[in-house]
Amino acid sequence: MSVPLSEDEQRILRQIEEQFYEHDPAFAEKVSAPGLYRPALRRARWAVVGLVASLVGLVLTLQVHFLASFACFVLMLGCAFVIEDSLRKVGRAGLNGVRTSVNARRTAAHPQSED
Repeated sequence: MSVPLSEDEQRILRQIEEQFYEHDPAFAEKVSAPGLYRPALRRARWAVVGLVASLVGLVLTLQVHFLASFACFVLMLGCAFVIEDSLRKVGRAGLNGVRTSVNARRTAAHPQSED
């Protein structure tokens, strides 16, 4: 069972976090939620590319030789397992953190002008 932090404790925690970001921003970025999940998302992205490529290979080799098609199917299955494992590591909290980070970057890169 967890006990919520008091307002004073939350304020102190925010100050510590701000000092942490000021003194070592590169390390702070690495240990932030998007920084922690970036390698797993990169693996998932490459696995999706491999999955699509092996699907194309499967379709193209169906008429050539069944062993080549089977090898493409096994590769496709392996990519699907890598995608599932990577997304499981990221989890729902990680996806929400990455989504928030991407939205913040888009907003910073393309600020909307107020007329």
